[in-house]
Amino acid sequence: MCGRYSLAKSKKALEERFNAEMLEPFHPRFNIAPTQLVPVITSDSPMGFSHFYWGITPEFARNKPVSQRFINARAETIRETVSFKNSFRRKRCLVPADGFFEWKKMGKKTKIPYRFTLLDESLFAFAGIWDEYENTEGEVHHTFLIITTAPNGIVNDIHDRMPVILERGAESIWLDPLASEERLESLLKPRSEDDMLCYTVSPLVNQVANDSAAVIRKTLPMDQFGNYTLFG
Repeated sequence: MCGRYSLAKSKKALEERFNAEMLEPFHPRFNIAPTQLVPVITSDSPMGFSHFYWGITPEFARNKPVSQRFINARAETIRETVSFKNSFRRKRCLVPADGFFEWKKMGKKTKIPYRFTLLDESLFAFAGIWDEYENTEGEVHHTFLIITTAPNGIVNDIHDRMPVILERGAESIWLDPLASEERLESLLKPRSEDDMLCYTVSPLVNQVANDSAAVIRKTLPMDQFGNYTLFG
């Protein structure tokens, strides 16, 4: 799964990279977690950023809070899964990011956090889908999730899934309302390991409240308790 990512770039950098306008205030985010409100670009409004909650509520589970159980969708089954197939057809989005985190298990108690980025640590987009739901007060909220696929070689050593990082040229296809399901599905593949790098970060990332540049700084391998380890 993909349960944490970063968007540690300025509002101006986001607007220039995605050729879209952001009307709401934004500051760099170093530790984005499920249920938080973050910028996306939808197929309905490709020239501007929208702010949606990460964590989709399926159509059959209205009037319930955003659930962390629904933060990702598997690329292999997205066309058939009842909860997601309608959004795959009609409600796709780009999820801007510049990195994501996974934890490598080293025994029963030790987990080492890693950050994955493109080689130049530039902005990219996860493939996402979005939906809307009504809460108990009758308010409509927009939510999104991130599509995951099999890992490439660099991620495979850490985790058995990775988010779909779209090639830049594929982003407009993903937002195209006329694109066929077959064409869209062909985009949901692992990003080449030759395009990526990873490094260990501080266990500060374990706590959602920690949202500073220290979270993404390269560090010696430390477990979730902050103890240095011999593992890289």
